[in-house]
Amino acid sequence: MINETSLKNLVSNPSCMDDYDPNAMPVAKAREFIKQFLNPLSVFETLTLAESLGRVLAEDITSPSNVPNYNNSAMDGYALKATDVSASRLMVIGTAFAGKAFEGTVADGQCVRIMTGGAIPKGADTVVVQEKTVVDGEFINIIEAPKPHANVRYAGEDLKLGQTVLATGHLMRPADLGLIASLGIGEVRAYRKLKVAFFSTGDELISVGQPLQTGQVYDSNRYTLFGMLTKLGVEVMDMGAIADDPILLENTLLSAATQADVVITSGGVSVGEADYMKLLLAKHGQVMFWKVAMKPGRPLAYGKVGSAHYFGLPGNPVAVMVTFYQFVRDALLRLMGQSSPVPLPMFSVQCTQAIKKMTGRTEFQRGILFADTDGSWRVKPTGAQGSALLSSMSLANCFIVLDETVGNLEAGAMVQVQVLDGIV
Repeated sequence: MINETSLKNLVSNPSCMDDYDPNAMPVAKAREFIKQFLNPLSVFETLTLAESLGRVLAEDITSPSNVPNYNNSAMDGYALKATDVSASRLMVIGTAFAGKAFEGTVADGQCVRIMTGGAIPKGADTVVVQEKTVVDGEFINIIEAPKPHANVRYAGEDLKLGQTVLATGHLMRPADLGLIASLGIGEVRAYRKLKVAFFSTGDELISVGQPLQTGQVYDSNRYTLFGMLTKLGVEVMDMGAIADDPILLENTLLSAATQADVVITSGGVSVGEADYMKLLLAKHGQVMFWKVAMKPGRPLAYGKVGSAHYFGLPGNPVAVMVTFYQFVRDALLRLMGQSSPVPLPMFSVQCTQAIKKMTGRTEFQRGILFADTDGSWRVKPTGAQGSALLSSMSLANCFIVLDETVGNLEAGAMVQVQVLDGIV
């Protein structure tokens, strides 16, 4: 067990921190670097279809039949032979309902009244919609001829027997539940839920509901982390707010690493005198890098503690959210079983305000994407961009992404934005 005295000595002696890289890694390189260490969970479970929403498939779903499994009508109307489409008058010899087929055969000069989803009768191969006909007793008069084979949905048109419907690694969405149900499949195999433990570090943190003293702040990071993790559908393990006590930090880190697949901390990864996390990680794990060339979120650690992946996020509230969305989110989705997670959507729009920025690093400024009076999409910064201003994240509906080559921008410049709606 490492003691407080030895930790303080190590922190005050930079020569003992050989693993600390003074050169911040570019954002794109850091993403690729992390990716190479990510393998999906190897444990699967069988779920009912309803339970599978938000889970990742661990095996392909293949169609056990054609969908639809019979030729049927796409419209309410009359089923007839394609050779009769130019006929102006046809005899109605019966009715085909959805779920109750017409048993006879359609001959020349005949038709069958048919409802949407009804099986196409023998002999027929075309449907004229009812709005294009006039009923005259036992006959119909066609007022606008359909094209041959119009308004027919053919067997296997949606899915064919043996076709892969959803592949391994697919994240189940509401439409997928209906799709699989349409195949008559009631259970699927999915990766088990990813277990993610997290805790905040710092003597200045106190819990919500307690009175603030000078120099103290409420621990907001655990709440934003809880929200972001819950939205991803992982199993969340909140380990609390841990003071800058090396023994408490060590015990909490090791406990989290033995229980979870991923450990996330906020705070304790910068260069403060009481930042013990680097030393604990050097003792108990492997850290691949400490800094990324970005703002906010420059102090960012990634590595392993035992078999658990470790992400050390900054302490500032905005930096926690930015680094989570830019690095942690994608990593968790890959560990959950998605081989190629869909990236956050990004596109170019005009920025209505000037932006000050240094080159050499990527910045993720909080922005408000809006439709201008002419209907064109524009973006503007939320205001002050300090990494402690959590209100900027509540106001924002996008990140304004300015890469390392971008410097100061005039109002009217085109910028890249990442839409947050649906992920925050």
